[in-house]
Amino acid sequence: MLNIKIICVGKLKEKFYTDAVNEYLKRLRGYCKMEIIELPEYRLPDDPSDAQITLALDNERTAVESQLPSGAVLIALCVEGNEKDSQGLSGLLTDSAVQGKQKLCFIIGGSYGLHDILKFKADVLLSMSKMTFPHNLARVILLEQLYRAFKIAEGGKYHK
Repeated sequence: MLNIKIICVGKLKEKFYTDAVNEYLKRLRGYCKMEIIELPEYRLPDDPSDAQITLALDNERTAVESQLPSGAVLIALCVEGNEKDSQGLSGLLTDSAVQGKQKLCFIIGGSYGLHDILKFKADVLLSMSKMTFPHNLARVILLEQLYRAFKIAEGGKYHK
């Protein structure tokens, strides 16, 4: 069984997001061991300078690095990553398992994305879309897509 860790910069505040996350966590129980780590987003003023953004990204990077599991396939969600369809994500999960890589770690950044060092360390750069999503919604979408990927791998009908 795969062990999947999702490291998120930022906490869910709205009930509709937490309800959706909890629903997909319940659905995923039979397919993987799932862990979600929420890290605080660095507070910035309304109109931050480039230096303030850089400092925030660096502080968030340090927090993320402290949670990275050893030996895991690191998957950074970022705009410059490669887009995969649902079958492609399913293939990534399946290929990892076949190669004996039982740990996957997805990283979702905060409002200003991820520090370049985290992107460099990642084994996979994954873009969810060319559109921009709030990181809270990105978490829900990722969980739904992971559930869909497992259903595809088992030949289920959910993904149709």
